[in-house]
Amino acid sequence: MSDLSQIVKAYDVRGTVPDQWDERVAEALGAAFTQLLNTTDEPGDAVVVGYDMRASSPGLAAAFAAGVRAEGRSVIEIGLASTDLLYFASGSLDLPGAMFTASHNPAQYNGIKMCRSGARPIGQDSGLAQIRERAQALLDSGSSRPVGESTRPAERRDLLPDYAAYLRKLVDLSGIRPLKVVVDAGNGMGGFTVPTVLGDAALSALPLEIVPLYFELDGTFPNHEANPLDPANLVDLQRAVVEHRADIGLAFDGDADRCFVVDERGEPVSPSAITALVAARELAKHPGSTVIHGLITSSAVAEIIREHGGEPVVARVGHSFIKAEMARTNAVFGGEHSAHYYFRDFWFADTGMLAAMHTLAALGEQPLPLSVLAGEYERYIASGEINSTVADQAAAVAEVRAAYPEATADEMDGLTLRFSDGAWFNLRASNTEPLLRLNVEAPTRERMVSLRDDVLDRVRR
Repeated sequence: MSDLSQIVKAYDVRGTVPDQWDERVAEALGAAFTQLLNTTDEPGDAVVVGYDMRASSPGLAAAFAAGVRAEGRSVIEIGLASTDLLYFASGSLDLPGAMFTASHNPAQYNGIKMCRSGARPIGQDSGLAQIRERAQALLDSGSSRPVGESTRPAERRDLLPDYAAYLRKLVDLSGIRPLKVVVDAGNGMGGFTVPTVLGDAALSALPLEIVPLYFELDGTFPNHEANPLDPANLVDLQRAVVEHRADIGLAFDGDADRCFVVDERGEPVSPSAITALVAARELAKHPGSTVIHGLITSSAVAEIIREHGGEPVVARVGHSFIKAEMARTNAVFGGEHSAHYYFRDFWFADTGMLAAMHTLAALGEQPLPLSVLAGEYERYIASGEINSTVADQAAAVAEVRAAYPEATADEMDGLTLRFSDGAWFNLRASNTEPLLRLNVEAPTRERMVSLRDDVLDRVRR
């Protein structure tokens, strides 16, 4: 019997197939999702369903759709999709949706990202716990209907051209200088969306020369993991940018909702710098607006938001917290250190493609190379995220807190200590593993290294 507590996480469903979940579980989740929609008066009478390139995705999506239809709602099948294409479908059609993907996880994994109409997120505190309970009851009772039984129709729609046209209206790239762009799709869904958004002549040709890396859809990830957060997975892109003398490199994760940027030297541009760059562009269009930034983005982000007349608001790490703050404050934009970028013009949802287009526009609207342009938004030295396996996390955090009595403490998300010289660090526990995650930033490399090593010594000894 499947134990759904093992696969229903804080923000989505995620687990290995078929040992942790299979099509029978997917159908029960589809039925439970629809029951929740029906009891909360969710508008419309349909659910949008999309899936990524993993071998298990089409079957799981079809089973989920059967559960939806059996509970009285029709299904709009958009087929292969990036996660932000599913959000576009949910937002533009004003319908709830489900995306089958395990993002950057290995091939044996799959999952579901669910949302309400208008791409509003569903997490543990906004419906996911109820979905798990309802689906578990169906599985335990053996009453879930066989795959394929339904009372409502299914309709197939191709929304990729509409998605591309919508993004091109938000960011006009037609007038920028010619750019050579290396794109590493990691055999993920960026290989499906990038050609249409950035290279489809039918939508009017853009002054972009796209050099593709690993655009073949392959859920076994034969070249490298589709997780650009790991520096090892950027090596091929960095090499290709230098070899092709490109202006910029872009790397998408497996479901293409995150985008990482590499400059013309092959050096990574931090997500904090991209957050600040995009924030400045959005504030130029919407003066005085609020911009959300994650707790562990660079101090430069809040500084630059204020310098451009915006109001910075910090949020906890995690898309459900960012999206909640976006909606509460009507923020124009939000960014995280993990390279998730959120836009009010995109139903407050995250889209790596739109962030990439803003970066291309900023680069192409002026003559300087990306390393110089990005340098305007890089003011501090960061350690990057460092993980430590710690059995007693609370004791380790308490010891670290006691070691720096001169610092100002913040416990919004883990422990953040800020020092009078502008240095700071955040130490927070993983939600799923016995890990403590450390991020350090300081005005100089020497100060960052000294503080980083001192904290790690206390955490690990």
